[in-house]
Amino acid sequence: MDDDHALRLLAQHRDRIEREIARLRHDDDDEHLGEDELEAGIVEQLREELEAITRAEERLSHGTYGLSIESGAPIPDARLELVPWAERTVEEEVRIPR
Repeated sequence: MDDDHALRLLAQHRDRIEREIARLRHDDDDEHLGEDELEAGIVEQLREELEAITRAEERLSHGTYGLSIESGAPIPDARLELVPWAERTVEEEVRIPR
């Protein structure tokens, strides 16, 4: 995947995530009882994705974007299209305990 395309994808996802976090924060102002814990979990996941996007942008600037941070193996473009902040190949990702 070329760098310009990767930057556009990352920017699109960053914008989407930031809008969603802002929406959830606004919803918190409306005091939806019983949803606070769920929304807090969603916001935490979104923040983790933002951090991963920042790391992907750093890899782009260092010329290592699209390579696994674990093995250095190329991450297929199809995976990067779906998850442009992917740090590992699918095979490596599924081995990580969750």
